[in-house]
Amino acid sequence: MKRVLLGDEAIAQGAIDAGLSGVYAYPGTPSTEITEFIQLSESKRKEGQPIFCRWATNEKTAMEAALGMSYMGKRALVCMKHVGMNVCADAFMNAAITGVNGGLVVVAADDPSMHSSQNEQDSRFYGKFAMIPAFEPSNQQEAYDMTQRAFDLSEKLHTPILMRVTTRMAHSRAVVMTADNKREQNAMSMPDNVQHFILLPAFAKRNYAELVAAQDDFIRDAETSGQNIYTCGTNPQKAIVACGIGYNYVMEHLQGSNERTMLKITQYPLPVALINRMVADGAEEILVVEEGQPVVEELLRGMVPSSVKVVGRLTGALPRMGELSPDALRKALGLNALPVKEADSLVANRPPALCQGCGHRDMYAALNEVAREYPSPRIFGDIGCYTLGALSPFHAIHACVEMGASVTMAKGAADAGQHPAIAVIGDSTFTHSGITGLLDCVNSNANVVILISDNLTTGMTGGQDSAGTGRLEQICYGVGVPQEHVRVVVPLPKNMDEIKQVLREEIDYNGTSVVIARRECIQTLKRHLKANKK
Repeated sequence: MKRVLLGDEAIAQGAIDAGLSGVYAYPGTPSTEITEFIQLSESKRKEGQPIFCRWATNEKTAMEAALGMSYMGKRALVCMKHVGMNVCADAFMNAAITGVNGGLVVVAADDPSMHSSQNEQDSRFYGKFAMIPAFEPSNQQEAYDMTQRAFDLSEKLHTPILMRVTTRMAHSRAVVMTADNKREQNAMSMPDNVQHFILLPAFAKRNYAELVAAQDDFIRDAETSGQNIYTCGTNPQKAIVACGIGYNYVMEHLQGSNERTMLKITQYPLPVALINRMVADGAEEILVVEEGQPVVEELLRGMVPSSVKVVGRLTGALPRMGELSPDALRKALGLNALPVKEADSLVANRPPALCQGCGHRDMYAALNEVAREYPSPRIFGDIGCYTLGALSPFHAIHACVEMGASVTMAKGAADAGQHPAIAVIGDSTFTHSGITGLLDCVNSNANVVILISDNLTTGMTGGQDSAGTGRLEQICYGVGVPQEHVRVVVPLPKNMDEIKQVLREEIDYNGTSVVIARRECIQTLKRHLKANKK
C-alpha cells in the first residue's frame, strides 16, 4: 500500500507492522509524532492485539518500562529527542549489558541547528558508547523498512538497537510502500537466562565480555546486510562516505553521476571491510557527509592510512555546526552554489512568543512586579513554552539549562546566599525531573520558591497528557512541603493582586514553598471547547 508519511510516521508504521506490543516515550520535538501516530492507529484499531501506548513521565522511565516489556518476550519501542538520551542513559547503557529478550528499538531524534532544543547533540555517540548496532535511514522508505529489520536484528543478536534520525528526516514527507499484512505480536516468554538481567558485578562482567565478543558479529552484519552500499566510481581517487539523510543530499547534487566512489552508511558499527575496499580501490581523499557531529569523520581517521585525506566537518569542508545546507554541500563537492536568495531577505523576522491569552503571561506579569520589589532577584527557568518568558516583553528568566534544573539551580543559589531564589517550572517538566530537586530543597529546608506554571498539559509539544495533572498538590505534600506553603492561584488579570500577595508571602517565608499557577493551556482549551460543541 502506498502512503505519504513523515519520517516519524514511517518509523511508527514500521513498528506496528513488525508486531509491536508497546511504545514508551516522553514528548519532544522532533520525535513526538512517532508515538502520536501509534496512538491514532490504536484509536482506529478494530481487531487484533492492542499496543500499549501511553506517555511516560520521562525518558528514563520509558526506557526501563520498555526493557521490562522486552524481558517478557514482547517487542517494545522507545522514542525521544536527543537530549532525552541523556535522561535515559543509565537504563540505556545497562540494557546493552543485560541484552534483550523481545526486540527492543530505541529511536533518538536529533535536532541539528537547535530548532527547538537547548543543544546540538549527535546520538550516534550513544550507539558507539553502548557498543550496540545503530541504524540511520536515508529516506522515509528506509525508515519504515529499517524499523522492522531493527526488531528482527534485536532478537537475533539479543541486543537493543538504536535508530537515529534528524529533524529533516523526522518532519519531511515521502511516499512509503507499506506491507499489506502486519506481523503478529510475540507471545509472552521469559528469558532463558535470568542472570543476564541481574547486574551484580559477577554476572555483569560475564555479560560485558559477551557484548565485547559480539562486536565482530555486529560489524559483520553491517558489512553484509545490504544496508551499507559501496559503489566504486570512475574516478575512485575522490570518494564520499555519506551517512543517513546525508546520502539523499549527495545524490540530489550528483544527479546520477558515477564519477565518485560512494559508500552509503545507514547501519553502524562502520563496515570495516567496505572502508578497506574503498582504500584498496584507490581513494586518496574521502569526503564525509554526515548530519550532526563528525562521528564518522573522526572514526575514519583512525581506520584509513595517513596518506588518505579525510575531510568533512572537522576540516571545514563542511560547516562545523548546524544542519547540512545545499550550498555548503555543493561547495564541498566542488559544484557552483545555487542562485537562491537568503530567506532572511524575503521573510520578516517573527520571534516566538507566548500565545495571546496564555496563563503564563499573567503569571510572569505578576512575578515581574513582585521581583522588582527586591534588590537582586534571581529567577531560574526551565524547559517548556514558558521558557519564552526570557524574551520580550517579560525578560523574566535569568537562567535555563535543562529539564528540572530550575529547582536545583534555585536551591544551589539559595545555598550560596541568594534571596529571593525562585524557580519557574511547568507541570510536565516538574513531574519529569523536578520532584527529586524539590525533595533536595525540603531535606535542607532551602529558602526557595518553586513556581509551578500548571497549564494542565505538555504544551510545548502539542498538548500531550501531563503525568501529574490533578495531583501536583498531593505530590508536593508527599515530598514534604508544608501544606500551608503549597499555594494555588489562577493566573488571570482579575486575580493579579492576590497572586502578587501570595508570591510576597512565600518569598518572605524562610523555607521551601510551592506556588502553583493553574490555568488550562489556551490551545488545548480551544480544542476541548470545539470538541464539546460537536
